[in-house]
Amino acid sequence: MASTPDLFQAAAKPPRGAVSADYSAKDIEILEGLEPVRRHPAMYIGGTDAAALHHLFAEVLDNAMDEAVAGHATRIEVSLEADGFMTVRDNGRGIPVDKHPKFKDRTALEVILTTLHAGGKFSDKVYRTAGGLHGVGLSVVNALSQSLTVEVVRDRELWRQSYARGLPLGKPEKDGAVHNRRGTRVTFLPDEEIFGGAAKFEAKRAYRMARSKAYLFRGVEIRWSCDAAFIKSGDDTPDKETIHFPGGLADFLNSALSGRDCATPTTFTGHAGFPNREDGEMEWAVAWPLNGDSFLNSYCNTVPTPLGGSHETGFRSALVKALKSYGELVGNKRSPQLTAEDVAGGACGMLSVFLSDPQFQGQTKEKLVTPAASRLVETTCKDHFDHWLSADPEAANALLTLALDRLDERQRRKRETEAARKTPTRRLRLPGKLSDCSRAGANGTEIFIVEGDSAGGSAKQARLRETQAVLPLRGKILNVASASADKLHANQELRDLVLALGCGAGSHYNGDALRYERVIIMTDADVDGAHIAALLMTYFYREMPAMIADGRLYLAAPPLYRLTQGPISTYARDDAHRDALLADHFKGKGKVEISRFKGLGEMPAAQLKATTMDPAKRTLLRVQIAKDERQQTADRVESLMGRKPELRFAFIQENAAFAGDLDV
Repeated sequence: MASTPDLFQAAAKPPRGAVSADYSAKDIEILEGLEPVRRHPAMYIGGTDAAALHHLFAEVLDNAMDEAVAGHATRIEVSLEADGFMTVRDNGRGIPVDKHPKFKDRTALEVILTTLHAGGKFSDKVYRTAGGLHGVGLSVVNALSQSLTVEVVRDRELWRQSYARGLPLGKPEKDGAVHNRRGTRVTFLPDEEIFGGAAKFEAKRAYRMARSKAYLFRGVEIRWSCDAAFIKSGDDTPDKETIHFPGGLADFLNSALSGRDCATPTTFTGHAGFPNREDGEMEWAVAWPLNGDSFLNSYCNTVPTPLGGSHETGFRSALVKALKSYGELVGNKRSPQLTAEDVAGGACGMLSVFLSDPQFQGQTKEKLVTPAASRLVETTCKDHFDHWLSADPEAANALLTLALDRLDERQRRKRETEAARKTPTRRLRLPGKLSDCSRAGANGTEIFIVEGDSAGGSAKQARLRETQAVLPLRGKILNVASASADKLHANQELRDLVLALGCGAGSHYNGDALRYERVIIMTDADVDGAHIAALLMTYFYREMPAMIADGRLYLAAPPLYRLTQGPISTYARDDAHRDALLADHFKGKGKVEISRFKGLGEMPAAQLKATTMDPAKRTLLRVQIAKDERQQTADRVESLMGRKPELRFAFIQENAAFAGDLDV
């Protein structure tokens, strides 16, 4: 029997390529001070690229803003110098320079700059709300700076200390008495060993960061200056500017949307404390532009949160819940289907929250994960949005209409996506009631869309089988200008029509795939027939406008009357045509028998062919829209066929005086 190998002995052998077989306590390293930051900067600022480089500026600027938000500073100065140094100065209280009780030989200033997780923002004793919460911001900037100098003015005394790559070049020193200055001034140069020799601050990016802080807190004034060498050709970044937004977020949003048309005449803006004032407060501004890109920029304690988080979730929820409630209040049955995507998806908004104890995802603070923030924001904002909607019904109705349009578009995209998943190799299925033509290809072919099975029967007998197809519809089709997307998709008549044409509808319309050269609407010559023709033209105008633009949609012109005198018979399209024929062709020649067709279904196939379907004898009216009448046409379709009955009522009032005999 073969001996069994000693598995434990085999496992004890060092694997091929191992550095060393020995592993003991002496191999355990302890990184002290700021060495972890220099070893792994990505853990603290997200990398070593341009974004990470500017994150250093953000950390210093956040500290200055915390002083302003706490009510101790009113002015911040930002300066980008020619030698690449960045300076941030505030007129706040200044970093403490007295000895730290835990480190007797060092001042609090040195402790903050050289020790991770050291700061005054872990409790609410010094700052009720703050952007810097981990106690690593300024120490990380110090660790990753080739040179850093901090100046502090407290009790009219100026203190200065310099550092190189996180190491102090000496103790903090007094530099004399100062009588017209207070606060903290930090000047630093990012370390080229970390970011590369070519890395430097971008004036445009730094200016935008400073500007964003100004509108996030209306009580602060930011004085920006930049050496001209940093401003690129064609860049509109100023070399000097005093940035101040007394209106806060509303000022910025109005500036950002200048020149863009919005669904509502005013923006929804506000500033409010949370139900428990100790939890913090929020400010918001949102508008719904009709064109251009949308955005929602969110912040927590003036720190940008580009990845969103719980405060954005609460904000979106507040908007959709309030608008759904308003829709139910005014009796709109589709408003319960609205989602946050429909209401907030096309909006341009700014959201700023101040929380006493925020929780961020990672040191870069790109996402807020405080669970309570969602509830606080939703509760506070929804109440104000409810009042805003109730106070301005015109704006509320416009916003509701816009959201419902987005709902229709979202549901359409969903259906198209589901349809795209189906196999493209399935056999083409045509509606069973379609009588198709025998010619292969669209050239020279046409399809007649007729009203009802009776008319369809006559048309099928009268058609030229090689080139003419007939699709009968059941009565009046859906008015697509006022119907929801759900109803449009569920309507079997319209689904059969799209299937027969083969070209798709809406955003999926493909004129090259149209199975016929001409599409002909053929309805009765009376009022009901005209109504059905109007509904069909509205459908093609809304769902297949390119078909009209390509000149492929027509109206047939069937007769309403047959006039007979002896062996002579002729046909009249309407009352006016009948009267003209009586006056010109039958005058003084004896009695004329006039018969009125009840509909195409009552017309013998031979007569239908001779008057309406024979290409050699018929009359076709091409549906087209003149270039200078496109807007007028759109307005007329909306007023006569759209969702607002008051527009139709107004049209009737304006034109009632011009109405003659009515065929009712």
